[in-house]
Amino acid sequence: MEVKNLEQISPFITKDGSEIRELLAYRNSSIRNMSLAEARLVPSQSTQAHRHQKTEEIYFILEGTGLMQIEDELQFVREGDAIAIPPGTLHRITNTGGDTLRFLCCCAPPYEHDDTVIESETS
Repeated sequence: MEVKNLEQISPFITKDGSEIRELLAYRNSSIRNMSLAEARLVPSQSTQAHRHQKTEEIYFILEGTGLMQIEDELQFVREGDAIAIPPGTLHRITNTGGDTLRFLCCCAPPYEHDDTVIESETS
């Protein structure tokens, strides 16, 4: 049985600028086809607008409030919201609250820096 505790996972910064703790992925478990991570953004922080060429993603908001951008659409999100992000879709999330925005990121296939294209790289 594999059980990982969030507090025992070292954080790292993704290519889009968010701090994540990768709970389960091929890098640290027997999971091979997806990854699960917790991301954190401090107040007023945003990820860089980016897309994943292969990976589809789900964000699940654990704490805080934010503004989610998917392509040209904007929507405020809060605790309990799940957000679908298809492969190839431009997206960004901004913390609009006064506390840290915490959310889960589920990626299939697993998150990779090389699959992340920052919008400024395509302009």
